[in-house]
Amino acid sequence: MEGEVDALAKISAGLDVHKEMVMCTVLREEEDGQISKQTVKYPAYRKKLRELAHWLKSQDIEIAVMESTGVYWKTVYEVLEEEELKAFVVNAQHIKKVPGRKTDVLDSEWLAELARCGLLKASFVPPKDLRQLRVLTRYRRKLSGYLAGEKNRLHKVLDDCGYKISCVVSNINGVTAKKMLNSLMEGGQSPKEIALQASIKLRKKDRNEIELALDGHMSDHHRFVLQRIQKHIVWLEQQIQEIDEQVGKALQPHKEALELLQTIPGLDALSAAMLLAEIGTDMSRFGSKERLSSWAGICPGNNASAGKKRVAEWSRATDM
Repeated sequence: MEGEVDALAKISAGLDVHKEMVMCTVLREEEDGQISKQTVKYPAYRKKLRELAHWLKSQDIEIAVMESTGVYWKTVYEVLEEEELKAFVVNAQHIKKVPGRKTDVLDSEWLAELARCGLLKASFVPPKDLRQLRVLTRYRRKLSGYLAGEKNRLHKVLDDCGYKISCVVSNINGVTAKKMLNSLMEGGQSPKEIALQASIKLRKKDRNEIELALDGHMSDHHRFVLQRIQKHIVWLEQQIQEIDEQVGKALQPHKEALELLQTIPGLDALSAAMLLAEIGTDMSRFGSKERLSSWAGICPGNNASAGKKRVAEWSRATDM
């Protein structure tokens, strides 16, 4: 444990976070220069994590370090934050140990040693209110993906029936398209009769083209699936709208920052809210615009060795 690098922290803690438990190692530099080590194991329940935080505080630790392990680090970080302990969340790629035997104890010890020597750089962790806001914005992003998937599925089922509505309407989820689709599912009307339901703008197109697009065959199975897809689309749109309302309420304390972001060309209120939830309001945490761009995943990484470049994914250091 004794290296040539001068220690920057006299007392450091390394936390190896798992789903069910947290392995913690505390390294302490004694007055004679020797390093003492103490390792404890705590269950990952919130009550036990509070006990861990109290114990760390009693040890007078200067810094506690943990990897960004899935979502498990979040509760640990929050508990340490409540106890006003200095905690770093670091990218696992930056602390890979040399090949060899790997255990939870060694991992926590390695984290503590790196922290003691000041060899770790903390990943960006936004304030608590913005971390909670991310729960909404990221769930919204998921629902938006599901909504896009259902709309694509609607296209495929209609094409499977032989209908080419998407060839004559710009929005399959628009008012005219919905009227046509409902008429097709109800049955009993000819393509010519359904074409008359088109808007004036759409009717300016070749009437024969609209009728041809509506000439297909819908089985009972197709009708059943289309009805479910339509209901799911309506439900998803309603959920997204409710989330947008909650996001708007949560961002009231950051109203000024939100308005400033909307002055950027191409950013509406929703985009500004999503961006604010990801990067926060304190840009000094990133150090430079280049680091901010890298963390946000909007610039490619460099991965070269011996003059050969490898393909590098565009991704953030951690998913906070």
